[in-house]
Amino acid sequence: MARPLRIEYPGALYHVMSRGNAYQNIYLDDKDREKFLEWVHDAVKLHNLIVHAYCLMNDHYHLLVETPDANLSKAMRDINGNYTQWFHARHKSVGHILQGRYKAFVIEKETYLLEVARYIVLNPVRSFLSTHPRNWKWSSYRYTAENHKPPDWLSVDWILGLFDHKKKAAQKQYRSFVSEGLTAHNPYQNLANGFLLGSPQFIYRIWESYTNGSENVKAYPREQRVVGRPTLQEIFEDVTTKMERNRAIQFARYRCGYLNTEIANHLGLHWTTIGQIARKNSHL
Repeated sequence: MARPLRIEYPGALYHVMSRGNAYQNIYLDDKDREKFLEWVHDAVKLHNLIVHAYCLMNDHYHLLVETPDANLSKAMRDINGNYTQWFHARHKSVGHILQGRYKAFVIEKETYLLEVARYIVLNPVRSFLSTHPRNWKWSSYRYTAENHKPPDWLSVDWILGLFDHKKKAAQKQYRSFVSEGLTAHNPYQNLANGFLLGSPQFIYRIWESYTNGSENVKAYPREQRVVGRPTLQEIFEDVTTKMERNRAIQFARYRCGYLNTEIANHLGLHWTTIGQIARKNSHL
């Protein structure tokens, strides 16, 4: 199975989710949940993470994590690995607890942080485990919406600051915002390429800056390798000479990951001709 493409850069924001193997519960009681959050706390300190929201369900968890140091993989290795070892030791179990690798959706902070934070704390309500997010003990909702002192590893100020500079007013607006989420559209309807949530400009910037070379790594799913790339129309729209066309073909083929047949159909050429031009001009 192809592994997901991991995008890491300073200041990246992720919605991280990991589910129990074969949908089994990963927390058997409150002590398990408390210990998991201790491992999150340790990772926050060790890896300089910022956790904006979280929710522990029965068979999976959600974290909204910002990484100033571009180190999500190392942090998640510690969280999942340490919890798995502790769980096995406590429950005298063996085998996989978590189902494969964690999912990490890259989120544009300016446009989607609030929607994703709301989506996370509403999980118990959508799953019919609670009638209101305040009644689910194992999420960040009460620390953000009410005057419960948050753990020192949880950051609620940035979210509240988006509503009002006065805490009480901000909390009131946050509560209303979360309530509206029960009838709001699912933000993941706008997910691009399976793991990016943001504006078209954000998605293109991620492709331009952080995926160079991934288009040829077959271990990644193709829809993720070519995330955010310019369209063929955009690549060829200002081409006026044969040399410019050949350069554009090479760019489309090797940097953007377009297939020879896709480029050929766009230009009205045979796919073997595209292959010859791309190979001949690969040094350009």
